[in-house]
Amino acid sequence: MEEELRVRLNDHQPSKIFPVKPKSTPKTLSKPETPDSRYWSSFKPHSIPNLVSSISAVAFSPIHPHSFAVAHSTTVSLFSSNTLTTSRRFSFKDVVSSVSFRSDGALLAASDLSGTVQVFDVKERMALRSLRSHKAAARFVKYPVHDKLHLVSGGDDGVVKYWDVAGGTVISDLIGHKDYVRCGDCSPVNDSMFATGSYDHTIKVWDARVGNSKWIAEINHGAPVEDIVYLPSGGMIATAGLNSVKVWDLIGGGRMVCSMESHNKTVTCLSVGRMGLEGENRIVSCSLDGYMKVFDYGRGKVTYSMRFPAPLMSVGISPDSSVRVVGGSNGMVFAGKKKKKARDDEEKKKASVVTSFWSVKSEVDESRRRALRPSYFRYFQRGQSEKPSKDDYLVKESKGVKLTRHDKLLKKFRHKEALVSVLEEKKPADVVAVMEELVARRKIVKCVSNLEEGELGLLLGFLQRYCTVERYSKLLMALTKKVLETRGEEINGKEEFKGILRNLKREVNQEIKIQQSLLEIQGVIAPLMRIAGR
Repeated sequence: MEEELRVRLNDHQPSKIFPVKPKSTPKTLSKPETPDSRYWSSFKPHSIPNLVSSISAVAFSPIHPHSFAVAHSTTVSLFSSNTLTTSRRFSFKDVVSSVSFRSDGALLAASDLSGTVQVFDVKERMALRSLRSHKAAARFVKYPVHDKLHLVSGGDDGVVKYWDVAGGTVISDLIGHKDYVRCGDCSPVNDSMFATGSYDHTIKVWDARVGNSKWIAEINHGAPVEDIVYLPSGGMIATAGLNSVKVWDLIGGGRMVCSMESHNKTVTCLSVGRMGLEGENRIVSCSLDGYMKVFDYGRGKVTYSMRFPAPLMSVGISPDSSVRVVGGSNGMVFAGKKKKKARDDEEKKKASVVTSFWSVKSEVDESRRRALRPSYFRYFQRGQSEKPSKDDYLVKESKGVKLTRHDKLLKKFRHKEALVSVLEEKKPADVVAVMEELVARRKIVKCVSNLEEGELGLLLGFLQRYCTVERYSKLLMALTKKVLETRGEEINGKEEFKGILRNLKREVNQEIKIQQSLLEIQGVIAPLMRIAGR
């Protein structure tokens, strides 16, 4: 029975076969990778801890290798972009609020809450100028993009100041804001123009060439302005206030181009970053909600977002787009360095394009350069050769002054060399002018003490010839006395100085006799003048 059942089962063939499909697994809903996300996520993160307190400001040097300065508490630390380690430190008496590099990267300006703006020599780590004029805390300081002689600063006294750094004086006080001035930026295309933002909700654009210290444009952000940055074209600015970032068209009369409100808390800082060496520009913002967001203002949308473990206070992108620095309120610096592989790929791609399509690329660049489009800055500068009409306001630019050798040495703070150089030129007016500048800088005594034997002979010869001249006598008599006091022992022991000293003594005695004769004549004339007056 069992054998029959087994035979029947083996003889049975199925009439139809149904294939069994495996169970489908749910797919993850991930966003597609975009060029922006691929680029901004290629920065390798590096954290720099233990900077005591909140990172109030970050600034990059415009000169390669683009070192960056970080302001925290009463200290400004200078970091190397290659190693991300500290190279120098500058100390202040109060909390530092802002830092800015000069266009050549040689000087660093910083403002603090005591209202002082200080200028430092980066290499020598020495304070060159201490500018005191603000009556309250100074909140921002900026060097113009190409101007090496002036500074712009603003503070809680509501005044924007335009400084002459060499003289240490205020050229103009720009009054117009009704509340604290918290931020400002200089135009990348015109060193005389800059914009400032205030807690009175307004952004004002200034021109240092306008004599009446009046702003030339005003924009209402609608909230207290925390930061402001010029876009590379020079015709638009981006402002931050509360949780919004807005882009404004200055050439179009202050029209708002777009607005981004993706942050949940106050936006504290703005910066402009370029996607690679030849990529598009992006606005980078950071906020108290701990997010750094990248904003494409051409399309009006957020293209990348990154979360950090602390509220963010400052952000900066290096000029060559290789380093990104974000400062937190907990004293941490979240630095990001471009990965080497990504940089190499960009360089190889650029080299292949240059070698393979050199002629085509040059023709395309030439055609783009010649083309005039409404989005180009040159489009708004056409017709500059036309003569102004009666109703036009003509803004004249001051021509550059050709500096002499001693003026160049004074700009470089090489005081002794400047004094020797002007003494060799044998122009008394220039010599006295340089001496007055050294007196103002409190360096004249140090220069006299460091003069060598031949240089001291030049100085004594000049003093012997011109110390009794009426125009210069007040300064030169005091300087002669100081030289004899400080270098008297060396002068008495040298034979070549005896003739100069003898002539100097004769000139001084002769001048004393002339002054006594004049006093006698004055004593005779004075009673006669009183009688004539009656």
